[in-house]
Amino acid sequence: MAQTLLKVSGLKVAYGGIQAVKGIDFEVREGELVSLIGSNGAGKTTTMKAITGTLPFAAGSIEFLGKSIKGRGAWDLVGEGLVMVPEGRGVFTRMTITENLQIGAYIRKDKAEIAKDMDRVFATFPRLKERATQLAGTMSGGEQQMLAMGRALMARPKVLLLDEPSMGLSPIMVDKIFEVVKQVYGQGVTVLLVEQNASRALQLADRGYVMESGLITMSGDAKVMLSDPKVRAAYLGE
Repeated sequence: MAQTLLKVSGLKVAYGGIQAVKGIDFEVREGELVSLIGSNGAGKTTTMKAITGTLPFAAGSIEFLGKSIKGRGAWDLVGEGLVMVPEGRGVFTRMTITENLQIGAYIRKDKAEIAKDMDRVFATFPRLKERATQLAGTMSGGEQQMLAMGRALMARPKVLLLDEPSMGLSPIMVDKIFEVVKQVYGQGVTVLLVEQNASRALQLADRGYVMESGLITMSGDAKVMLSDPKVRAAYLGE
């Protein structure tokens, strides 16, 4: 069995007195694409923030590469390979595409390898290459999402966390973003995908978890979940 890279146990996270995450367990193993699905407000983004060290958690444990992340800075975790593309993309709008990508590699010192990775990102996202000198703020939402993913790849992630990558995008761009997720996963990157578009997320994933009101209510093989009547009724509009 593949090594467990990320393990979440009994995780509880509170926001100003509201218990957003109520004690959840899940894991992501090397080489997997795992989808965490659920409706808006289920606690998915809160979970992601706790995993990346940007939000303190009240109870439970999060282990990355076998070590607890408790009390460690988000920048330390990025340096070890735990990298997130946040909801809403968060690109640096007044910087060029190339500058945004360079920021993704800010913790690295291996200039020759950084240059190779830049070429690889441009090969994965040809549209970014065409517009390398353009300011990120002048791009469409879908293009900014590609840039945010490219920037994360520049950090050489061991686990890539994607938080709602298709949110707010046109149907054509949603297709393109999921195609890119599939491509990145195909290159050997382990992925944890948080997504409201349950059907697309489960089609791509090896395994899935369903989150409702701060709890994980279902988990299993993604293709089996895709055909589960309860999942189909709740998330696929059937």
